[in-house]
Amino acid sequence: MRIFRAVTFAALVGMALTQGQVWAQDHDDDAAAGAATKTDASPEAEKATRASKDVPELILGSKGDQFTANQKDFQLIAGQGYRWKITAAGGLEYKFHTDLFRNVWNNQIVINDLEVHMNGAPAWLEFDADGTIQVQFTTVRPGIYTWSVPDLADRGMKGTITIK
Repeated sequence: MRIFRAVTFAALVGMALTQGQVWAQDHDDDAAAGAATKTDASPEAEKATRASKDVPELILGSKGDQFTANQKDFQLIAGQGYRWKITAAGGLEYKFHTDLFRNVWNNQIVINDLEVHMNGAPAWLEFDADGTIQVQFTTVRPGIYTWSVPDLADRGMKGTITIK
């Protein structure tokens, strides 16, 4: 039994020392090459975190142009939780549709601090008046998805959501 304990102790000490060397080497590699990685904000360089991130707000329409969107394309990373505010501001009825909702884990939809929890994806979000809907989800499947206001897509109210 003493031999077994001695061998086990030697193995544990050896693993602990090996881990210490690996950590030291990883730290040195980060210091040497980390400057470019830390400043690169592209989705390829990002890693998924446990905290939800905000997607830039999508604003449909404006007082000056009812058929505009403030941003067309969005870049997300797989496995990340997100909060996305979608706002209607043009005074029209906007029916927001995206195939993204069928390819993410939908957590909740928040409208005026009221939460909607669902077991599945919404078909679309409809704005009968100006206002904001916040969708909270976790990306699951990488790919390129589309969003649009179907009746106004030919007037420029469409874009893409890329999950890498």
